[in-house]
Amino acid sequence: MFFRQKTYRHKLVAMGDSLAQGFKNGGIYRTDLSFPALLSRAMGDYSQMDLPSFSAQAGIPINMEVLVRGLEENIGDDINLLNSVQAGHHIYSTLKRIKSYWEGQVISLKNEDQQTPYHNQAIWGFSISDCWLLNEKFCREYIRNNKTQYSVFNVLPDQGMYTTARLVLNPTFDNKFENHTQVDNIRELSDNGGIENLIACLGHNNVVGAVTKLKIEYSTESDINVPFNERRCTVFRPEHFEQELKTLYSKLSEMNIKRVFVPTIPYVTIPPAIRGVNSDLYVPIDGYFDYYARFWIWDEDFDPDKHPHLTRDDAIELDEIVDQYNHTIKKLADEHGFVVVPVARHVQSAARRRHLPETISPFPDGFIKALKNNPKTSFMVNENGEPNITTDYLRINEKTGKVEKGGIFSLDGLHPSTIGYGLIANIYKMSMEKHGVKFEHDIDWDFVIENETLVTDPPKLLHNLRLLLRFLALGRQEKLMMFGKGLLQEMVEVFSSSPKVEEEHQ
Repeated sequence: MFFRQKTYRHKLVAMGDSLAQGFKNGGIYRTDLSFPALLSRAMGDYSQMDLPSFSAQAGIPINMEVLVRGLEENIGDDINLLNSVQAGHHIYSTLKRIKSYWEGQVISLKNEDQQTPYHNQAIWGFSISDCWLLNEKFCREYIRNNKTQYSVFNVLPDQGMYTTARLVLNPTFDNKFENHTQVDNIRELSDNGGIENLIACLGHNNVVGAVTKLKIEYSTESDINVPFNERRCTVFRPEHFEQELKTLYSKLSEMNIKRVFVPTIPYVTIPPAIRGVNSDLYVPIDGYFDYYARFWIWDEDFDPDKHPHLTRDDAIELDEIVDQYNHTIKKLADEHGFVVVPVARHVQSAARRRHLPETISPFPDGFIKALKNNPKTSFMVNENGEPNITTDYLRINEKTGKVEKGGIFSLDGLHPSTIGYGLIANIYKMSMEKHGVKFEHDIDWDFVIENETLVTDPPKLLHNLRLLLRFLALGRQEKLMMFGKGLLQEMVEVFSSSPKVEEEHQ
């Protein structure tokens, strides 16, 4: 670290990708529910953490929960042949409105009141090198040179990641910060009072493209230290990952930061964005399935000759890559005096399908108590005091209308739910307390659960999950839908670590 001082102006600062920003349900919406914001709340100085706001239009690029609730208000709690055209029109008109807003066609998006960098600099979609390569000027020019398209085949905001980056990196759109990257803004805060605790949450997008594209394409030298739009890989080779991480850690070590906390990366085969299927339809005994397909493809419908997928060997290979990433994270963190937060270990302990002996409990007592005390979630704690919260895709019981599976991941299948972010915040809090960080409160579990509306008040349309997902994923040739390749497919594509994704053949 640069040097030590007695007091630091900025108690908690975060940089990184979608996980640090609080992305869920397909978009960034409530940044106050991100895990850094929950940690700041527990520190007792929540009002001092400046956060960007994306609450307009329920977020960017999309908010699946709000979209489903709006659809339910429009057509009721059932999708059928009679109302499918009406449903398609509703979704398309809603998405067109969202698209127009975030592309600046309704009002100016700039925030003239934010004259200093936000304390949360995280931006969804960013890989490691993006945090020192992409600035607001680059994003502005990229958007200008890649004109907005309007069609039923393009329903999400064009260049949503670049729009988000502009609003985070330089919210006033002034010349002063137009060349500032995430790293530059962290340095700005460091030079103006110092940073007591920095969360550097990066690396997930260096491998997650294999899941969003269902294809493993390893990085080459041409993918290293180049902007997002110039990369063509879905997975960074471990040596390339180390090269970029070493650059980032070296930059942070030069700054006036007391502590840096870096997470290990969970296996990308755990989130339910991909659905494990065995050829004999039985549950695997070793934690791996024969195939991994899109989460909206049911087991009995899956056809390896028709549907894009990863294989068992691919999944094992990706897990081994992540193991090498985490080894690198620990090694470089030790060299630079950073603190490693064992996020991967806790996520794995919550994944039931891994069938591995649990050495830690993923659910803190305060969380279980809050679940039990809330009348809308008390049913989720069994007689042995164990919560019925899993890493499965969210499932609602048709008869009771209550959650019977899931709860940790949001509707996009890749990012945590509000509960998931609360659990991540608790993992960080334990590591931070061990290294001298003071907290006035526990994680506010009542607040977390109260704002987990997917669990406390699940949309009725989720009762028939299979039909809903099928409807949202309809392809071009299915004319009942009023938009193209399918909302779920477009949503998955925006998470990819490479900008171009080939369409599925159906």
